Amino acid sequence: MPTHEFILALDQGTTSSRAIVFDRSGAVRGTGQREFRQYYPQPGWVEHDAGEIWRTQIEVAREALRNAGASAADVAAIGITNQRETTLIWERATGRPLARALVWQDRRTAPICEQLRQDGHADWLQERTGLVVDAYFSGTKLCWLLDNVPGARQAAERGELAFGTIDTWLVWHLTGGKVHSTDATNAARTMLYDLHSHDWNDDILALLRIPRSLLPQVAPSSGEVGRTLPELLGGAIPIAGVAGDQHAATFGQACFTPGMAKNTYGTGCFMLMNVGDQPVASSNNLLSTLGWMLPSPSGPRTTYMLEGGIFVAGAAVQWLRDGLGIIPRSADVEALATQVEDTDDVFLVPAFAGLGAPHWDPYARGAMIGLTRGTTRAHIARATLESIALQSAELLACMNADSGIDLSELRVDGGATRNDLLMQMQADLLGVPVVRPRVAESTALGAAGLAGLAVGFWQSLDEFAAQWRADRRFEPAWPADRREARLKRWRQAVEHAKGWARQD
Repeated sequence: MPTHEFILALDQGTTSSRAIVFDRSGAVRGTGQREFRQYYPQPGWVEHDAGEIWRTQIEVAREALRNAGASAADVAAIGITNQRETTLIWERATGRPLARALVWQDRRTAPICEQLRQDGHADWLQERTGLVVDAYFSGTKLCWLLDNVPGARQAAERGELAFGTIDTWLVWHLTGGKVHSTDATNAARTMLYDLHSHDWNDDILALLRIPRSLLPQVAPSSGEVGRTLPELLGGAIPIAGVAGDQHAATFGQACFTPGMAKNTYGTGCFMLMNVGDQPVASSNNLLSTLGWMLPSPSGPRTTYMLEGGIFVAGAAVQWLRDGLGIIPRSADVEALATQVEDTDDVFLVPAFAGLGAPHWDPYARGAMIGLTRGTTRAHIARATLESIALQSAELLACMNADSGIDLSELRVDGGATRNDLLMQMQADLLGVPVVRPRVAESTALGAAGLAGLAVGFWQSLDEFAAQWRADRRFEPAWPADRREARLKRWRQAVEHAKGWARQD
């Protein structure tokens, strides 16, 4: 008889596809990872090959099982977590994408968003979706694809096409095209989903001229949506948990009580705070979003979040490596930055893809200011790390104001949390402790948790949360006046980056 000792988490990110096998203690037992190509056909455009995403994801799933010494019979369920907002359309009959996927970072629909704002739609769209009108979200990307891919709109109106974010694309292929679904967290990031009615909003679909037949069914974040084709992984495994990457990371960090928050440091940087069972409207340009939706005997239970997103965080370090060539590996940035005690008043505003919360300026572009003949590679490296911490500090101040809660600690995850200098910078600029967990794979662990709860692998949220352990706490060392002075100087630098790409 199968023992179902493991959960397999598929973690489909912006630059790589990963898979991780977890055991009941939440420990990692096997992993696999593949990077895939990024396409930049025009300034501000970012695309992915959806076929390559599927191929790399199934390859790493098999690799992770091999590395864990596990077969399909040992796996209780699969959890999926994914880069959010990335948008694609494909033929229902063949599964063939009509174009490359438009990545969440892609800014080509900024003019559509500007027109929506000028036409007076921004406020009611935010009231219904919790989102500001921005090219970040899937709705205008889908509109663009229908208008610009030859024959797409006509095929969509005939019911021949399917739309999905990356979770939907993976579920479609894992089930051999039998299941066209998304979960509530991913749906809530499209700017097409009503946070209050928990359904696609027909008024928004009409505004953007999107046929409802394109859209997937919306399911809770925890619960079986289908089973894998046996030939893919050696058996039919339940797909029982799906959540966007930031929601999954918040779940994996066991932020189950209102007022708890986490920040994920990846390609971008995303801070989410649990605000309870009712959405909180932001007065500071943050997003009101769905944290997760869990089944219960009385109907789905929804937890809501406030969120602030930074478009460029770890990607700024990659730019130092690939664009400027001042470090051979991303991991080398910490050693270089520690060669100087401060940035010597140099600031990097990494608005390479515009600015996210709380500024929401798609026309902002990267700026480095304060350079002198004394500026060195080390100053630039330190300014790059500090830019990540400064952007996050700005978000937390907005969250405290919106929620009425002063955060007592920030739980952190993502690859950049291995950088002790960055984590200490973050604590100093926030004025609260920064806590790094023992299991760094919070995003994948959250997807595993959602799947495991659905199939009884873990019996309760409390049992799952009991696995969480701190690895290290970074205590703030700066006095309040120093922190405020640095943030004031940062805001000055940001103003220089705003609006740079606007052509009028």
